[in-house]
Amino acid sequence: VIVHDVNELTEKLFPVVEAMQKHFSAGSGTYYSDSIFFLSVAMHRIMPKEITQIIQVDLDLKYKTNIRDLFDEFNNFPEGAVIGIAREMQPVYRHTFWQYRRENPQTKVGDPPPDGLPGFNSGVLLLNLEAMRQSKLYNHLLEPAMVQKLTEKYHFKGHLGDQDFFTMVGMEHPELFHVLDCTWNRQLCTWWKDHGYSDVFDQYFQCEGEVKIYHGNCNTPIPED
Repeated sequence: VIVHDVNELTEKLFPVVEAMQKHFSAGSGTYYSDSIFFLSVAMHRIMPKEITQIIQVDLDLKYKTNIRDLFDEFNNFPEGAVIGIAREMQPVYRHTFWQYRRENPQTKVGDPPPDGLPGFNSGVLLLNLEAMRQSKLYNHLLEPAMVQKLTEKYHFKGHLGDQDFFTMVGMEHPELFHVLDCTWNRQLCTWWKDHGYSDVFDQYFQCEGEVKIYHGNCNTPIPED
């Protein structure tokens, strides 16, 4: 077990993610405005070179299978992919991209699966650090000018930290991501069902197959065995 000091990590992170925080945080001093919530975005820059793969997970998870099975997903990454991540299971990005969707009525951005682009949920992340280090495209997208360019294109203003960055980049460069099956990050939060999207909610929320990891996001109770 290696313990990493949060303050030291944040100090290394801040120069990389400072430009992102104004686009993907709720505001100064709020929960996600802390640089540490962008840790996954630049993990390849601050971890020792000998660490080549990392699984980063939220705390509000319940495992129904051996986490070692999740490591096998690294073997399924297509060429060029650097991160494994599951889709967001609520219409949160249908909401966030509302202006872009209005200006581009034929877009799949924010639409539900299987054909749409619902965005990502960062509760379960497979970070291929070596691939992240080697990817010129990924590192180019971390540059402040590129972040600014994409947020302007998509009229994007989020508040969910790394998840927002991955979602926005995924709209532009889906080839950087290996999409995990929903059973690896079975989100349970239904907040958006009661906040204006009940008519389309189930299209985002459905998940076929035996659940491997439950994610009790937005403090949702996780089913007992």
